[in-house]
Amino acid sequence: MFATPAYAQAAGGAAGGVMSLLPLVLIFAIMYFLMIRPQQKKMKEHQAMVAAVRRGDKVVTAGGIVGKVTKVLDDNEIEVEIATDTVVRIKQATLSTVLTKTEPAK
Repeated sequence: MFATPAYAQAAGGAAGGVMSLLPLVLIFAIMYFLMIRPQQKKMKEHQAMVAAVRRGDKVVTAGGIVGKVTKVLDDNEIEVEIATDTVVRIKQATLSTVLTKTEPAK
């Protein structure tokens, strides 16, 4: 009795669909330039630093151990002297930073 008839709305069209995706695309672009790209750049710099480690460099591991590289092994491992006559083998990827670089041999 008091109910009014319900009518369907007309279709919005293709322009409405594209406009609704625009904010999602903008958010992804902002996330890429503010978060993803700098992280990838940092990873490439770290990999280059790890690949350039050679004997005599003073390094810090991810665990915070400071030592001097005594030998670079073939299978992505290095030997680090952490105290007098104390040498440990670690993976190159676990290096955090290289404190001092040695001069290359001439």
